[in-house]
Amino acid sequence: MLFKSAYEVIPCGMFSVEHFILLAITVIFIAVALKYTSHLEKDKVKKIIRKSTIILWILEIIKIIYNIINYGFTAVNKYIPLYFCSLILYAGIFSGFCEGTIKKVGDVFLSTGGIIAGMVFLIFPLTSLTTYPAFHFISIHSFILHGTMIYIGILMLTTKYTIIEKKDIAYYSAIIVIISSIAYIINLVFDSNLMFISQNYPGTFIEIIYNLSGNLFPLVMVVLQATLPFYIVYVIYKKINGKNIKDINIKVGSNTKEKEEIYIN
Repeated sequence: MLFKSAYEVIPCGMFSVEHFILLAITVIFIAVALKYTSHLEKDKVKKIIRKSTIILWILEIIKIIYNIINYGFTAVNKYIPLYFCSLILYAGIFSGFCEGTIKKVGDVFLSTGGIIAGMVFLIFPLTSLTTYPAFHFISIHSFILHGTMIYIGILMLTTKYTIIEKKDIAYYSAIIVIISSIAYIINLVFDSNLMFISQNYPGTFIEIIYNLSGNLFPLVMVVLQATLPFYIVYVIYKKINGKNIKDINIKVGSNTKEKEEIYIN
């Protein structure tokens, strides 16, 4: 069952009991992991990023081998890791093993786009549960991958491993545009749909964009992926940080007032 092809199994589908079981397990693991690691120093967070990246690459290689064996080399969509959610594999290397600008690109993607991509997938696991049962390698791998994306992104923000600024959109967009360009070239050659930028994806929100954008679909998809996830996290991040700063100021002001009253008395 764990490694059977899609032709031999019955998918459990989205919003099924199995989906919610996997979702619950993933959320619990994220919560527990954050509880025990959200106080760590930057060097230890970096080690977590490194170890997580290595594990995810091992799982990805197993997935690639599985898909090639079951569907052949022509099924480019199934085994080339050039999708939005695959970017954690590259961003993890950049963040955990590189320095300077390259590291910054990895840091920004992991702490913004990675969180959004992970959350969207956990709610709408279109690329796994619509094809496989919940307890199949592809499904389990997908939930581990996307759960890790959420965990690492939140961990980086809560430990202040990364501090997001508005200008960081440049770093975030860079990895999206570069990967999308590579994916688009491969799509033209193999008639594939890597990064979901070349063809419609019926039955998903991508279909709405496809119908509205017409011939501009590839460009619109790249622009949306290169901007929207970053700004969603950035706005929430700023609001949370702004609230924390206000709370600190109120407490400091209150303590100062109390001290003054004691001194006067």
